[in-house]
Formats: sequence, structure tokens, C-alpha cells
Amino acid sequence: MSTDTAPLSPERRKALFGINAGIALAHIGNFIWFPILVAAIGGGEGGLWAGLIMCMTYVGRLLATFTYEGVADRLGMRGVVFAGAALEGTSLLLMGFSTGVIMYVVLAFFVGFGSGTVFPGLKNVLITYPEDHRAKAFSTFQMSAQLGLFGGAAVGGLLLGVDLKILFTTVFAIFIGFCLSASSFIPKNGFDPAPEKEEKAPLFDLGVVRGIEVKGAVRYFLLSSVFWFLMMSFVVGIPLHMQEHIPDFAPSAPFWITGLTILVLQYPLFKFLNDRLPPHLVMAIGLAGMAAAFLSFGAGQTLVWVIAGCFVVTLGEILFTPAFDIWVSKKVPEEKLTKAMGAMHFFRSAGNMAGAFGAGLLFDLALRTGIDGANWYVVAAIALVCLGITVASTEKSAEKTPETAAA
Repeated sequence: MSTDTAPLSPERRKALFGINAGIALAHIGNFIWFPILVAAIGGGEGGLWAGLIMCMTYVGRLLATFTYEGVADRLGMRGVVFAGAALEGTSLLLMGFSTGVIMYVVLAFFVGFGSGTVFPGLKNVLITYPEDHRAKAFSTFQMSAQLGLFGGAAVGGLLLGVDLKILFTTVFAIFIGFCLSASSFIPKNGFDPAPEKEEKAPLFDLGVVRGIEVKGAVRYFLLSSVFWFLMMSFVVGIPLHMQEHIPDFAPSAPFWITGLTILVLQYPLFKFLNDRLPPHLVMAIGLAGMAAAFLSFGAGQTLVWVIAGCFVVTLGEILFTPAFDIWVSKKVPEEKLTKAMGAMHFFRSAGNMAGAFGAGLLFDLALRTGIDGANWYVVAAIALVCLGITVASTEKSAEKTPETAAA
């Protein structure tokens, strides 16, 4: 029996190119501005304010999950991606011409709301790809994001110290490219669109978490939320760490390491493990890498310890995120995928929101108590608890069945 899979259609290949180019540009833009702004605010106003600004981006993303389905019903997949990217880019442009942390906090909300509209839109297209191509599509999506992360961190290092007007205008120009590249190749209503609904979803729906009405889903969605708490603890905590302990290097320097590492290892490592292990064990390996990284950051405040931690923290992005996406795509019936995407983004945003604020709070706490690395030891302990829960999971099947489709 042949094991060859049918090739993707030209339209799906074009859409995948546009989606990957768009997410790469988005990450370039974001990883230019946020390490610089977080380090600057943390050094001047304290970690609490830096964490609050990043937290507000995720408050926006969280609220966007309640409107995503209704907006997508009215604008289509292409329209929702374009509108969200335009809102995010415009809000970032205004940041460059604002002063004071209060304005940054307000604009950060709209940055997050735009992103919270775009991200599930892009993933909602990918999740409709044929199952034989889905793992590769998600992996290339993650790899493109990391390529953008690496590029953005590198450019951010070059722009360190420039006027914020120039910095954020550059970011705005990149987001214009994001709007065009991602939306130009996506069909108006995605691939294999569902029949036209007699009644469109409401513009604001608090019932988005109904997307987790799948057997075993609550455990995994909650774990995904804690995973993003841990990831944001790194993303916000490491620029603050660099500013305080290693000020001779750019605050975005650690992201050069993580971006390049994930770019090289994302597809081959995930494919190797995904072909041999069930999703919950792939996720567990990712969590183990994150726990080891946090212990490394806490153990020493020198560049060597940071570099060591940055190599292994990447296992979280490489393994946990696509493994969770694959689990959802296999377990959730197609008619519930839109709600599942909203639920995934809800839990991701909740974890990111708490992680961003917690990172700033824990950083200030470590400084005030004089216990070097205390902030990292706390999140390492959380990662180890999640690791134990994930390993103890007894998921037996990843196939869609009538039982798993039931509430």
C-alpha cells in the first residue's frame, strides 16, 4: 500500500506562504519594540510597570477572543486578519508619539486586541488543512514565527538607543507588510467554508469557552494556559534580567539565541518526537526544558548562565505549542474548530496576561528581598508541577469519535 500523501493544492500552498510570511513580519515588528520598551520602563519605573504594559496587550487579546467568531462571520477569514493587523500596527505607531506609562498601558490594550483577532484567524485557516499536511503546516508556522523573532531581536539590537518615534514608525511599516502578505493569499472565507449561517454569531459572546467541550480538553487547555504563563515569564523577565544584571548587552540578545535555535530545530525535532510519542509526552519534554532553563537563570546572573538557559527554554516553543495544536486538531470535530480556536486563544491570553504581570512583580520582589534568582525559582517550580501532571496523563486516543465530540 502506498504511503504517499496527496500534494497541497496551489491555493493552499499560496495561503501557507502568505500566513508564514505574515506571522514572520509580525514577530519581527514585535521583537524590535518590546524588549527595548520593557527594559527601558523596568530600569526607570520598575518591573511592575513594565509587566503591566505587556499584561495589557494580553488583556486586549483575551477580550478579542469573545468577539473573534462574530467578527469572522461578518468579515470572513481574510478580512478579520487584515483588520486585526491594521489595528495592531496603528496602535504601535501611536506608541512612538506617546509619553508616560499610562498612555503605553492604554495603547498596549489595542495592540493586543488587534493581535487577538489576527492570531486565531491564521490558525483557523491552518487547522482546515488535510491531516497529512497539518503537522508540517503548524511546524512551519512556528518556524516562521521564530525566524521573525530572530530577525526582530537582531534589528532591535541595532535600533537600541534610537528615538522611539523612529523605532515605532519602523515597526508600523513592517505591520503594513504583515497586512498585505497575510491577507492577500488567504481566501475570503478560508478553505472549505461552512454553509452560510442563517444567524451570525453575536459580536460579543462570553460563551467562547464552550470550545473546550471535548473529553479531556479541560486538563489540556488549563495546562496550555500555565505554559503561556511560563513562556511570558521568560519573555518579560529576561529583558529585565539583562537590564539589571548584564547591562552591557542588548536586552533582546537572549532572543537571538532562542530564535536561531528554534529556527534550526523546530521542524526536525518536533517531527521526530511527534512520530514516536503521543502529544502529552511531547508536551512534557517541552515543559522539562523550560524548568531546566529557569533553574539556569536563577543559578547565576552572568551571560554564560543566560546563554545556557536560552538553549533549553526553546524546547517549550518547539514542542509544547505544536503538540497542543495537533491534539486539538485531532480531537475536536470540524464543526467545532472555530469555537476551539477561540477557546485556545482565550486560555493562551489568560496565561500570557498573568505571566507578563507576574514576571514584573516577581522581578521586583527578588530585588527587594535580595534573593538573586528568586523569581526564576518560583516559575521553575510551577513548570515542574505541570511536568508531573502532563506525564501522569493517560490519553489513549487522538482520534475524533462521537464520545470525544460530546460535551
